[in-house]
Amino acid sequence: MTILPDLEAQILRYYHAEKWRIGTISKQLHVHPETVARVLGQAGLPRIGPPQRRLKVDPYLPFIDDMLGKFPTLTASRLYAMVYERGFRGGKSRFRSVIACRRPRPKAEAYLRLRTLPGEQAQCDWGHFGYLTIGRARRPLMAFVMVLSFSRQVFLRFFLDARMENFLRGHLGAFTDWAGIPRIILYDNLRSAVLERTGAAIRFNPVLLEFAGHYRYEPRPVSVARGNEKGRVERAIRFVRDSFFAARSFVDLDDLNAQADAWCHGLAAQRRCPEDQSKTVAEAFAEEASLLLKQPDNPYPVLERLEVKIDKTPYARFDLNDYTVPHTHVRRTLTVLADPHWVRIVDGQTLLATHPRCYDRGKQIEIPAHIEALVVSKRAARRHRATDRLAAAAPASQTLLIRAAERGANLGNITAALIQLRERYGANQLEAGIRDALARDMPHPNAVRLALERARDEQGQPPPVALNLPEHVRARDRAVQPHSLHTYDALKKVGHEQS
Repeated sequence: MTILPDLEAQILRYYHAEKWRIGTISKQLHVHPETVARVLGQAGLPRIGPPQRRLKVDPYLPFIDDMLGKFPTLTASRLYAMVYERGFRGGKSRFRSVIACRRPRPKAEAYLRLRTLPGEQAQCDWGHFGYLTIGRARRPLMAFVMVLSFSRQVFLRFFLDARMENFLRGHLGAFTDWAGIPRIILYDNLRSAVLERTGAAIRFNPVLLEFAGHYRYEPRPVSVARGNEKGRVERAIRFVRDSFFAARSFVDLDDLNAQADAWCHGLAAQRRCPEDQSKTVAEAFAEEASLLLKQPDNPYPVLERLEVKIDKTPYARFDLNDYTVPHTHVRRTLTVLADPHWVRIVDGQTLLATHPRCYDRGKQIEIPAHIEALVVSKRAARRHRATDRLAAAAPASQTLLIRAAERGANLGNITAALIQLRERYGANQLEAGIRDALARDMPHPNAVRLALERARDEQGQPPPVALNLPEHVRARDRAVQPHSLHTYDALKKVGHEQS
């Protein structure tokens, strides 16, 4: 428990000046007795009153001091388990207060004020600024902040995630805004910059190394647990929170970034420069701008690239939404190339589709031509499926369709008629009827039907009963309720009265 300095001063005064006992101080100041004992122990002053009675933990104090000397951050619960295994049977609460008094305090460290040359160094980092709700999606609002160490010129750009592509887009935005590049950029140990670190051995993110090589600057990570080395960007992020983002209203991300640009060149640039209070940040940046490295003529391409497996439906899933592709490319692996505004889907070097990027969740972004082509293909497929089923039931139907096509007949109508005959007469009889019609050189469903009826007549079989009768035939068998004739008698009576 952390207590205020004035309360700690009261405890020490009442104990040493007024000679109050620990219980009295605890009762009067409404503080736990162990807290009072801890404050007195940490003060390092001699204890007043009768000598303190021997505690159960006293025999284990040399062992505890030795462990804390080697491992200053070892927890009290772990130390308790260690001394318990060695025979200690005291209470945990009292043991924790003893550890709090005996734990060595870290020495206060002094820091040199770091100064840099103009155009030499910049520092960058991410800042989290809550979430944005876009439709059904809840996306993090991340601020990319880069600050020049000499002039303290700030660049601010908001994104909807902290992916590597947006990290590099933030760099490009800063380089463009400043019309130059610093020679060194300091990074915290974030995954976009450092993949692995063991002591002085550092494994950089290869994408960042390639990017830095393209723009000829040195990426340099700060030391672990050394926030003072990138204090300029930390203070810049705090400055963004207090001076820009607090109580800020905006329509969308583009509106927020437009306001951020105006703020960076306005209020943030007109403040006094911390390195030289006689100048503003804008004036210091004017001196520094000419010393920045020039940008190369060819900008580094920054695109989100993702390999996507297309399922049986012609949609590519990317960033919580589905984008259509031509139906001819289902069951394939395609490549999605995306920037903040557009999503492009390619197959090798062939561009298949270009969609506006959607930041909602569960949406289907469609190109109407893709859907229309699929509908046409499905209709043709239904026709082909009917032909395939007919060929499986009656192989001779293929020959009949070929001959009918040579005569310019409508194959769809012929296929539908033959399927109806198959349902009425069966596959075997249909095959025989088609062969009879082909033998007579009459490739038409009517010839097949006549052959089937003639074969049943020769065998003395009744004609088959149609299970699916036309509507006008089924209407003949409906029950009709006769109308009552009493109304006619009433009409006749009215006619006599009028005459």
